[in-house]
Amino acid sequence: MKTILRANNILLGRKAQLGISSRSVLTARRRQSTSPALSRKWSTPLAESLAKAIATTGPISVASYMRQCLTSPDGGYYTQTHADGRDPFGKSGDFITAPEISQVFGELVGLWVIAEWMAQGRKSSGVQLVELGPGRGTLMDDMLRTAQNFRPFIDSLETIYLIEASPSLREKQHKLLCGKEPLHATETGHESHTKYPSRTKIVWFEDMSFLPTAQTSKSPFIIAHEFFDALPIHIFQSVPVRIPTKPSLTTSTTSTNPPPFSTRNEWRELLVSIRPPSTNSTDPDFDLILSPSPTPHSLSLPTLSSRYMDLLQTTHSTIEICPLALSIMHTIANLIAPPSPSPSASGAALLIDYGPASTIPANTLRGIRTHALVSPLSFPGLVDVSASVDFTGLADAALAASEGVEVHGPVGQAGWLGAMGGAERVKAIEAMQAKVLKGGEKGQGLVRGAWERLVDVGPRGMGGLYQVMAIVPEGRMGMGGVVGFGGDVVG
Repeated sequence: MKTILRANNILLGRKAQLGISSRSVLTARRRQSTSPALSRKWSTPLAESLAKAIATTGPISVASYMRQCLTSPDGGYYTQTHADGRDPFGKSGDFITAPEISQVFGELVGLWVIAEWMAQGRKSSGVQLVELGPGRGTLMDDMLRTAQNFRPFIDSLETIYLIEASPSLREKQHKLLCGKEPLHATETGHESHTKYPSRTKIVWFEDMSFLPTAQTSKSPFIIAHEFFDALPIHIFQSVPVRIPTKPSLTTSTTSTNPPPFSTRNEWRELLVSIRPPSTNSTDPDFDLILSPSPTPHSLSLPTLSSRYMDLLQTTHSTIEICPLALSIMHTIANLIAPPSPSPSASGAALLIDYGPASTIPANTLRGIRTHALVSPLSFPGLVDVSASVDFTGLADAALAASEGVEVHGPVGQAGWLGAMGGAERVKAIEAMQAKVLKGGEKGQGLVRGAWERLVDVGPRGMGGLYQVMAIVPEGRMGMGGVVGFGGDVVG
């Protein structure tokens, strides 16, 4: 979810309108021959590459499709370089994120990190900030600007790590966060320093595998805003399958008396296949089909949790599973609370994304282009493809990975922003603008309107659709609740 246009009530039940026909998800087509795939006109160069691969090896998983669409070096949505300098964010892009809507959002995230740092004893060194998928750097910039008012925290801040796969976005982040500070390439990524007086080191990595681990003396504070929604998912559907039973010794197996069959449900994976050619240029290049037989993923991933298996007997139930998200949660939990014999746990993680608070996402694969819903199977590389986040699954993964963490939330974004003092901050900004602009009502209205977009809990709003969840050390040194999740600022 990267804009309020992605409200669930708009999306649910719209598969046919988005180019995912109900017919295609219930029956599997035979593999298309290679000649039509190689000769027809495709919407993008990446679409042609995907079609050639599918025509050669067969349909691919939704996860493989998403991964190529978003991060392929040959025209992926986030990894391609636009000649005109265009990026996905803002009014001229495809979607607007909360930090781009209002500075208050980033300020409150920064205050949450500082409040949690205070609650954990105001550690004087070894503090790290880690942001997953920093966009244009707006959120981190607002956080760092806010933190300048808390000198002890800034003095304790050792390194900022930004996990970014897009070279073009990394350049924008560097320009915003570092100003004229040079950017240096390293063996594992890139480095620079912030434009702020502290000149804190910033390190860019393409993925989390490069992050230093098992550092018991460090305190990583990890932010993931609209990061998990872009991770590749697998989609499975429960279907009834007829299984021939072993005939008894007294049962005839002649054609007039065939052996009896039993029926059981199996998970089958939805795969991306080539859509038949169409005279309508707006039709998607690809379609979803149901695998006619089990796949390695359908045999393994749904068995990871009883939450998935409990739905197996509900025929045609659909579930979405993101194994990469579960793996990342394992990493996050172990960064905060390294495995024994670590002397202590330290740091925290704040996750903000869209998805159901407790249920398993289903039928949420979607595409956004120029602030409008489009088929996720159209214009590969030019459409932002995402899916709702399974917050309960993330929480379970963190708790299973480390006995040294606890999970708070998820809570709705509107409630969390309110608990963090957002309304009071908006009033303070309005008061300052009134003095500077001598009663400029237009400027005040813009601040208020931006805030209302963030906290609107209506069906098209962001306040209820987005969820906020925190992972903190177990017990947190006996300092009580977590601010924003029922606790007060302490320390």
